[in-house]
Formats: sequence, structure tokens, C-alpha cells
Amino acid sequence: MAQFLVERFLPGEPEAQLALIASRAGASAEMMLSEGVPVRYLGSTLIPQDQICFCLFEGPSVEAVEEVNRRAGLTFERVLEAFSIGPAEKDSHPH
Repeated sequence: MAQFLVERFLPGEPEAQLALIASRAGASAEMMLSEGVPVRYLGSTLIPQDQICFCLFEGPSVEAVEEVNRRAGLTFERVLEAFSIGPAEKDSHPH
């Protein structure tokens, strides 16, 4: 399943809006999942000084992620496919 980054502008006090965004995005994704569309909300990152929020989703397409956000009543600037990587796993065997 692909990952998608949703970019949204949060004017005013973005910190106050973050919990509501997470709640709505999660509930909307669960509703679509119950309808057979495999979309998951993975979390959000807020950049308060720029009033920008990035929300990460897993799903089958840009269109599915856009629909999750529309159903949640969340405006967004764009939805882009994203790739992420974590820290490399350390080798558990001594050299």
C-alpha cells in the first residue's frame, strides 16, 4: 500500500486545530475502511511558524486519500505520494 502526504494550511492558531484534524481524519479513514476502501490515517506533523500541517495516510490512491479528507470536512492544498524510511536496523551479529 502506498503512502500519501496531505498538505494543509492552518491559519490562526494551528496548535489548537491539530487534535481535531487527527480525530476527524482517523474517523473518516475508519469509515472508508468499513466500506471496503483500505485507507489508514498514520499521523500528522505541524510546522507552527509556517501554519502548515502535513498528514500522512496509507491507501490505494491519491483519490481515496482526497475523499477521506473531504468526508472529514478537512481542507487541503494537495495530496502527494510519499516515501519514508526509518533508521537502519543495527546488525545483531558481532563482526
